[in-house]
Amino acid sequence: MLDARYVSEHLDEVRALLARRSPEDAALLDNVAELARKRRELVTTTEKLQSERNTASDGMAELAKSGNREAMQARREALKKLSDEVKRRETELAELESAIEEKLLSIPNVPHATTPAGKTDADNPVVRVVGEQPKFDFTPRPHWEIGESLGILDLDRAAKLSGARFSVLWGQGARLERALAAFMLDLHTREHGYTEVYPPFLVKAEALRGTGSLPKFEADLFKTFRGDPNDREPLYLIPTAEVPVTNLHADEVIDGDKLPLAYAAYSPCFRSEAGSYGRDVRGLIRQHQFDKVEIVRFCAPEQGLNELEILTGHAENVLKRLGLAYRVVEHVTGDLTFQSTKSYDLEVWLPSQNAYREISSCSWFGDYQARRAKIRYRPEPKGKPRLVNTLNGSGLAIGRTWLAILEQFQQKDGSVLLPEPLHAFMGSDRLSPRA
Repeated sequence: MLDARYVSEHLDEVRALLARRSPEDAALLDNVAELARKRRELVTTTEKLQSERNTASDGMAELAKSGNREAMQARREALKKLSDEVKRRETELAELESAIEEKLLSIPNVPHATTPAGKTDADNPVVRVVGEQPKFDFTPRPHWEIGESLGILDLDRAAKLSGARFSVLWGQGARLERALAAFMLDLHTREHGYTEVYPPFLVKAEALRGTGSLPKFEADLFKTFRGDPNDREPLYLIPTAEVPVTNLHADEVIDGDKLPLAYAAYSPCFRSEAGSYGRDVRGLIRQHQFDKVEIVRFCAPEQGLNELEILTGHAENVLKRLGLAYRVVEHVTGDLTFQSTKSYDLEVWLPSQNAYREISSCSWFGDYQARRAKIRYRPEPKGKPRLVNTLNGSGLAIGRTWLAILEQFQQKDGSVLLPEPLHAFMGSDRLSPRA
């Protein structure tokens, strides 16, 4: 969330920053403008009354020396009336600021100055291309055909169980899913310095508000309730481990010496895919349930830009170790996610589509999430707490890594070569068709 006071006092500046995203985003401030005007007027009035109260209070001591009881009583009554008025205005100001904050929950983050201008993902500049796209002397097949022929992917039985956009993995397919999760977690914890976390997969609404999923993306969430009929507080299935892991430090003040903090977490993820309008209906690209390893970092504001490069590099290292061809693109202002101030996407090459597809999004949120979740740090032992900066990225989406391996390493005989780091876990160097 943006800073309510800063927005109120610098409305035109913030409007211009949001206009870098889109005119529609800038127009969202119209809902705040009138409240901001009332706040400015109320601040002026309240400060004037506070000054009058302080002056009157100081004059009480002089009046007491005069011994004039009637004057003292009159002054005391006037001071009480003035104090009551100040309290009323302060309460009104707090309510007004709360109303502004409520409006700001639906307003996106402002782009960082280094985020390139652009309108859609078609404008995203390619930062680097890594690895060579595989060449085939046969027509490459899509992953769902490969998986079915290997007997490791079953979409029909998944549909029988749960409907469209679910999957069943059999045998070595299920083992490959586990192998990838273990490989990613080991890489991030042993080499990249992350602390592994195993969080709850059901969270309260406050956690989703903290990271920015609520109220903006409620339609994309699955919601349930506790069994106790007297406790109807909803719980939400997490769309990503970013939500519980970021909120581990909600309402806390972190020792500044401990920053940056880095966490890695495996979790299933649940998304209704509201608004996807039939995209990627086949295969594993866009599922209601999928697995992911998430990497999350907390840092001081001045570290944010460099921390984004570090986090992105850690996500890239997974692809490099697996030998997958990919590229890195930077989001332009018009393609930023709701909460992000600066982002990169890692896109893996899919031969069946003759295209790069997203496998990780790495984002820096500034203090946008920290303000919502009240996550602060203390720069010095007795220093005033400041809001941290948060970052996260997929390290990686396991299902999309799974399918990229099938597509990039498919062989003419129907087998799939496995990346060397997975051999020991899989007990083989390839996936072979059923006899």
